[in-house]
Amino acid sequence: MKRILSILMLACFAAACMEYGPVESECFDVDIAASRSLIVLNEGNYMYGNASLSFYDPAVRSVENEVFVRANGFKLGDVAQSAEYYGGLVWTVVCNSGVVFALDPSTFTEVKRITGFTAPRFIKFISPTKAYVTQLWDPRIYIVDPGTCTIKGYIETDMDYDTGSTEQMVLCGGFMYVNCWSMQHTVLKVDTATDRIVAQLEVGAQPQSMALDCHGGLWVLCDDVLGTSPMLQRINLDTFSVEKTFPLDAGSVSRSLAVNAAGDMLYWINGGIWRMDVGAETLPSAPFIEPARARFYALSVDPDTCDIYVSDSKDYVQNGEVLRYNASGILQDRFTVGINPGGFLWRVER
Repeated sequence: MKRILSILMLACFAAACMEYGPVESECFDVDIAASRSLIVLNEGNYMYGNASLSFYDPAVRSVENEVFVRANGFKLGDVAQSAEYYGGLVWTVVCNSGVVFALDPSTFTEVKRITGFTAPRFIKFISPTKAYVTQLWDPRIYIVDPGTCTIKGYIETDMDYDTGSTEQMVLCGGFMYVNCWSMQHTVLKVDTATDRIVAQLEVGAQPQSMALDCHGGLWVLCDDVLGTSPMLQRINLDTFSVEKTFPLDAGSVSRSLAVNAAGDMLYWINGGIWRMDVGAETLPSAPFIEPARARFYALSVDPDTCDIYVSDSKDYVQNGEVLRYNASGILQDRFTVGINPGGFLWRVER
């Protein structure tokens, strides 16, 4: 097995519609309206419709699982992929169900939804009336109106429909930077005023996660496919060129690139958790946190405390776990969540 993310993404190609039916709703035992909290997206198993959301309050170290179904009386769907906090709502992308839910973060009840997708992956907001949505094995970037929950158009790319996929997005200086996954090797630069691709840059194979540092550099983590070794690269956005390349060990599986709130420290998973100063000229010689017996799957860094949250997917069938380390790498807490915890979203009110 190369990695479970590839399996889930390939599975989404079948993109079946989720049948939403009523189930019994419940009350919560903790205050899910806490203004500073963490949402864990549990992917679930493909075609089982068992994706879920978990809520964690770091102040009191309490967790509530299955918050979506308990609040709404119906299940979230098939393969919870990503989420964004915008306009006072939690926009949750459910890949194989082809839907983006907008949720009230104080109750987790559905406010509205966007449909018309086959396999949405990520959503990124430009304004209250415009957002982009990427899809698996669809070379287009969807343009949606979050206010009316409608698809308004598409940004065409030069990828073909058999293998082309757009994936993560980073907004900086009026441009959206989009990595092309699924056997691709390109990062796109999109002018958000005109919805046109103005440049594209060749990077390592299958760029699968990105992070923006405090100096305006865009870091890209690339896979071990297409006959190339995995690598970590830094893109200079002023010149839109690759200015640093750090080769990673051939055959290694790196994922979940993240940056701390200050933007001066990178984190990623490759067996253990690796940490590197954005100004470093060489890779660290050893992981910052060893995996022990855990199977690290996704990570996030607390934007206030720099605590590190990493999920353990276990065997990809039973409920997973999230481990919380402080900035020094010392374990502080661990809590059970849903199946295949693959994403995090911080809700921090300023």
